[in-house]
Amino acid sequence: MKYAINVDVALYRGDEWLLIVRGLNEEHAAGRLSLVGGTVDTDTPGGGDVLLDTARREVLEEIGIDMAGVPLAYAESVFFVTDTGNPVINVVLAAELPACAKPRIASPEEVAGLRWETLPSLELDESCPAWTLQGVQRAATALGRTPAV
Repeated sequence: MKYAINVDVALYRGDEWLLIVRGLNEEHAAGRLSLVGGTVDTDTPGGGDVLLDTARREVLEEIGIDMAGVPLAYAESVFFVTDTGNPVINVVLAAELPACAKPRIASPEEVAGLRWETLPSLELDESCPAWTLQGVQRAATALGRTPAV
């Protein structure tokens, strides 16, 4: 069985996480709240770590932010099947978004909207898919942003 490999990036600034609303024509989870990300391509530039290079490429393509030099932390990897039945291994990385970065919709076909949300607000948001919430929760842990219990 062949799997697609997807890389998502959970971006944090202040006490909020940057999420996207997926484009309405996306093959999987169209119109749903999601992390920035996409599929590993064989022609991903960089020549280094394919997951980090994919993460940086997707952030640039979708929200116009150059992540060169920004550390990316591993948060989680999961398996899922898309709405069309394709198996995917999904890797979530986490990063602090630089204060000077100004996210924008750079790819309207892929991104219908941008939202800044706190983790507590996401936990109460019934429209937030479970996988998006889990990715943010794991990213918070990876960045040491999990509130003490």
